[in-house]
Amino acid sequence: MKFPWKLMTGACLWFAGLPAFAAVNVVACEPEWAALAREVAGDNATVYSATTALQDPHHIEARPSLIARVRNADLVVCAGSELEVGWLPLLLVQSGNRKIQPGNPGYFEAGQFVQKLEVPKTLDRSMGDIHPGGNPHIQTDPRNIAKVATALIARFEQIDAANAEAYRTRGKVFLDRWQAGVSRWEQQAAPLKGMAVVTHHKDWTYLEAWLGLREAGTLEPMPGVPPTPAHLAELVEGMQRQPAKLIIYSAYNDPKAAAFLSQRTRIPAVMLPFTVGGSDKAIDLFSLFDDTIARLVAAAR
Repeated sequence: MKFPWKLMTGACLWFAGLPAFAAVNVVACEPEWAALAREVAGDNATVYSATTALQDPHHIEARPSLIARVRNADLVVCAGSELEVGWLPLLLVQSGNRKIQPGNPGYFEAGQFVQKLEVPKTLDRSMGDIHPGGNPHIQTDPRNIAKVATALIARFEQIDAANAEAYRTRGKVFLDRWQAGVSRWEQQAAPLKGMAVVTHHKDWTYLEAWLGLREAGTLEPMPGVPPTPAHLAELVEGMQRQPAKLIIYSAYNDPKAAAFLSQRTRIPAVMLPFTVGGSDKAIDLFSLFDDTIARLVAAAR
């Protein structure tokens, strides 16, 4: 029996047209780390984000679909600092995946590679939803993104040595572009230095430190506690004595409290994307900070 060479040739051409098999299966806890993994790994990884910009990363359900994703992951990339304490440990246990358990190369906590702010000296639940390891929202300072990127490049090299050179090359290109971006954003945001702001939640601490903003209050009476009428009334009174310049809230926050304070104080309220996908323009890490700085500068005028 003669082999149908034309059929075989056609099949070969069909397979050749398929995308290359990704070496690393990545599950990121938050969109910013999914975006960073894509920048570093390119086609060598498939990347899935467990949350979106419109979800509060503190409060996520450990759904069966997420467990299945983690079960097949080679690398889990999360903020850490107990940001995901309510759902990530359950995902890790239920997955039965040894590769991505804490202490193994497949488990990566971004917060381990930067200096934390707001590390509590004492732990008291009456103080609200505080994190023992410090404020976990490190991604709002782009200098932290660079530090995490350097560590993530090394981790990809470790778990996928065959493509180590590709990770180093892509990583260097990203870091060079990122440094140029940081310089540009700092120049654009220079007029904001010293500006007093009210935030919804304590999730802008690192942005404030980076740009030299001054936090004049929060809409939440304590971290993680929703705004109350009594606390908002206190803020209105305080803003009459020492007004802030802006009221900042994140894409996942309910905007009602910010609108309430803005209406009664005539202080502009501005929504910031907080992470990739938080606005129509914030489609990757670079556009995330482009849009964040542009919104701040425009609102402050």
